[in-house]
Amino acid sequence: MKIATYKKTKEIIDKYDFVFKKSFGQNFLIDQHVMNKIIAGSNVTRDDIVIEIGPGIGALTEFLCENALKVIAVEIDRNLIPILNETLKDYDNLEIINGDILQLDIEEILKPYEGKNVYVVANLPYNIATPVVMGFLEKKHKIKALTVMVQKEVAERMGAKPSSKSYGSLSLTVQYFSEPEIVAIVPQNCFVPRPKIDSAVIRLDILDKPRVDVSNEELFFRIIKYSFGQRRKTFVNTIFNQSNFNLSKEEIINLLENLGYDKNVRGETFTLEDFSRITTEFEKLIETK
Repeated sequence: MKIATYKKTKEIIDKYDFVFKKSFGQNFLIDQHVMNKIIAGSNVTRDDIVIEIGPGIGALTEFLCENALKVIAVEIDRNLIPILNETLKDYDNLEIINGDILQLDIEEILKPYEGKNVYVVANLPYNIATPVVMGFLEKKHKIKALTVMVQKEVAERMGAKPSSKSYGSLSLTVQYFSEPEIVAIVPQNCFVPRPKIDSAVIRLDILDKPRVDVSNEELFFRIIKYSFGQRRKTFVNTIFNQSNFNLSKEEIINLLENLGYDKNVRGETFTLEDFSRITTEFEKLIETK
């Protein structure tokens, strides 16, 4: 019997007297249809390496081992390691690491698999979902794609378009590095224990190079961050109030108008291309100060 059923999951939990830890955001998937959607959406093949984050008792890991060349499962909760060693004992293409994915040396872990396509596939704990995703994107690990379960709201923000309610700095950062696609919506009743909100599976295909050319990446992301700091205010006011660029409102207005933007424009209307153009001009202006 597959692990991803309520009956089997309860049996394993009871056998090991396992206690869920809120601090680790533990919610175990019990729906095999969702598992199949994750596998299909991930594009993982028998020639590929998979990093799984937070395998829990091994429900998704089981499916991954049957569809990948090698699965590296990283679990922070040491109480789950003996359970995983038992539930997944029949898979010889599995490596289980007890550790914090945010602290591990991913490059070192992947050294033996040089030349192989590497994918991240995970039912991510809600409390670390965004840091994990951003870590893999920003550190530019040699990953083909991330297919992860996150809060539905977070998935919508990752794929949001300009001027929409969900659009923000997370949208821009994710889309700068990758092509996002929501592959499944997952209701609360697919988990034990049941979370209070729905989830979504999103695949982020990593781009060969960032979507737009940027003159100064650090400045680019600072401007993006500041421009969404006060969503109801104009771009000029948010940049002037929140940044330490030492620029007057008049200088910021002139910069925008020289680029063809209205002085009352809001940051939520800007695309990646807009922010790239603005960054180039900001850099020139700052250098003259």
